[in-house]
Amino acid sequence: MPTIPQTMTAIAFDTPGDASVLAPAELPVPQPAQDELLIRVAHAGVNRPDVIQRKGLYPPPPGASPLLGLEVSGEVVAVGEGVPETWIGREVCALTPGGGYAEYCVAPAGHCLPVDGAMPLRQAAAIPETLFTVWYNVFQRGMARDGETLLVHGGTSGIGTMATMLGKAMGLTVVTTCGSDDKCRESERVGADLSINYRETDFVEAVKDFADGEGIELVLDMVSGDYVARNLACLKEGGRHVTIAVLGGPKAEINMAQVMSRRLTLTGSTLRPRSNEFKRLLAEEIEQEAWPLFLDGTLAPVMDESFPLAEAAAAHARMEAGDHMGKIVLDVAKG
Repeated sequence: MPTIPQTMTAIAFDTPGDASVLAPAELPVPQPAQDELLIRVAHAGVNRPDVIQRKGLYPPPPGASPLLGLEVSGEVVAVGEGVPETWIGREVCALTPGGGYAEYCVAPAGHCLPVDGAMPLRQAAAIPETLFTVWYNVFQRGMARDGETLLVHGGTSGIGTMATMLGKAMGLTVVTTCGSDDKCRESERVGADLSINYRETDFVEAVKDFADGEGIELVLDMVSGDYVARNLACLKEGGRHVTIAVLGGPKAEINMAQVMSRRLTLTGSTLRPRSNEFKRLLAEEIEQEAWPLFLDGTLAPVMDESFPLAEAAAAHARMEAGDHMGKIVLDVAKG
């Protein structure tokens, strides 16, 4: 059995604030409860919800670790009741309810995906949060089907690159928006059929031109606010609009008569508060339908910079600056 210390280094903050509030702390190693396992963390993904939680605007759900970090990769070193000991020693990546910015992290066994040498652990840590989010919102709530067109805002973000790659792999046409020509070129390199510089071009008109005036079937929206009405203008009759974040503000003004007459569907979700059982079932579907594409190298996450765990503040600053392309990762394991 691996030797497990009593304490570990983790990133914590006493009061909400800017990135500078993040600092290393010495904390007890968590113990896996029933149906959980303990992971010696190699790498941890950095995601926008981490930034929002650090600001005090996104509290963890009841029972979750107060530490930041929604995805990790590493080696299983202990298991709780109900988890076979055959998990010990395996390399996995995991969707976690929190606690990823640390040397050790617990996660429900049912929220883990096997890695076992199939890819670098740095890449594996960059996958779960975006993969679970995109699969649930594009293919379950958004009901995307082969041959349809998907519009994704933030084309070079972690969500944007995952939605582009996975959408293309599943037979979708993908249109993205980005804030610069360089980002548009990167988005198209990842696989977007068209990427629109929203600072220079009206994306509504560009989408309509691309769709020969007919509109598209699906929008994955991370902006909300005044983007909602513009997104709806991109949709054809019967189109679907899925909101997963409100970076542009939580309120939107829309014409409900148009929603009715054009039979549009508006929906959205937050994944973190969902039950462990829901996420387990989601993980099962992902492992069957999408995970083989990552295990065999057909798909790989787009990687931005990596930072040592102690420099989590710098990782957050990079994310907030908006210059990153792909996933930002913390390197946790020493050596």
